[in-house]
Amino acid sequence: MIQKPRGTRDFLPDEMERRRHYEGILRHIALTFGFREISTPIFEETELFVLRSGPNILNELYAFKDKGDRDIALRPEMTAPAVRMFVNGMSNEPKPVKIFYFGQCFRYERPQSGRYREFYQFGAELIGNKNPESDAEMIALAASMIEALGLNDYRIRIGHIGVLRQKLADSGVPKERTAEILQKLDKKSYDEAELLLIDMGVSDLARQEIFDLTETVGGKEVLSEVPGEAGEYLRSVVEILERMGVRDIDIDLGVVRGLDYYTGMVFEAEAPVLGAEKQICGGGSYTLSELFGGEQVFSTGFAIGFDRILLAMEKEGIGYELKGIDAYVVPASDAVRGEAYSVVSMLRDAGISSDIDLMGRKMAKAMKHASAVRAENVVIVGEKELSEDSVTVRDMSSGEQNLVRISELVRFLS
Repeated sequence: MIQKPRGTRDFLPDEMERRRHYEGILRHIALTFGFREISTPIFEETELFVLRSGPNILNELYAFKDKGDRDIALRPEMTAPAVRMFVNGMSNEPKPVKIFYFGQCFRYERPQSGRYREFYQFGAELIGNKNPESDAEMIALAASMIEALGLNDYRIRIGHIGVLRQKLADSGVPKERTAEILQKLDKKSYDEAELLLIDMGVSDLARQEIFDLTETVGGKEVLSEVPGEAGEYLRSVVEILERMGVRDIDIDLGVVRGLDYYTGMVFEAEAPVLGAEKQICGGGSYTLSELFGGEQVFSTGFAIGFDRILLAMEKEGIGYELKGIDAYVVPASDAVRGEAYSVVSMLRDAGISSDIDLMGRKMAKAMKHASAVRAENVVIVGEKELSEDSVTVRDMSSGEQNLVRISELVRFLS
């Protein structure tokens, strides 16, 4: 028997209904914030992701040569494709450009709880503006999405990558090796980061100050420890967020997005119920379009790990009540099957979700099947009822039955 590839999943109808429901909530929130949806190809030129993330990304890609000898990769994330699309076709649009997306991504890594080789991302980008208002808008959007999904226990941590970049520069870390250190700090690989710093000749005191900086966490009072323009900038972001009603935030100078193109504010959202792998959302301000042949454009974006946030909701006991169909039509005999088809077609044309018994079941078995497909009502089409231009409607929750004229059936079920 052929099995699905390792690190992938099949979603049966009940799970797909749940996922579509929550996906719809995220879409709705994005639209209420004035964002527009985009879609990009599942595969892109491999170079796009190497330019975005560096050559080490090749170890994580599903990459191949196509029949035209072009280097192609399945997308491991969706920010780079979104910015590539902006450079290709949206750069002349009025700024800021506010877009969102949802789709599958692929990474060749070891599958574990909440991590798959095929996974789903929901993300948004605000392209073409750099100020505290834009950054606050994006954090507020992410917070609104998490709230709308019903997740109770989560925290948003906000930092500024410029503070750590400046500290590394002041400590003698060569600019070309800054990203190397940031990547280690991003992955919490502190021992490896320290070895690199020692190799670069960074003093004991400077190393300690770097690690102390990554552990600077707290409320608004922490902002007094953030020097210069970065501190003023974060203060403005926090003030705007408070006016927007976003209050469950921490200032954390240890928030590190380990990619070179992040330039200022960075943030993450965490769900403690997930344990060590608790990040459900991450983003920040960046410049990326110039890497793909466009002009330098300041932007802010984030991505939500859709699978991880659903797992957090599941662990918190947040349930979803599966919907059924509005009506299940049962012909009482073969003699009335034609009329039953007319009835189910009428209901479907009116937007009432309907199914019909296609198996010629006896009434008891038809009722059992209607219950299995969670039909709210069973519409019984019988010869006696048809003689009165009517059908019998049985409410499956109460068991109550009503004789309803066919001309009034749509209104009765609506």
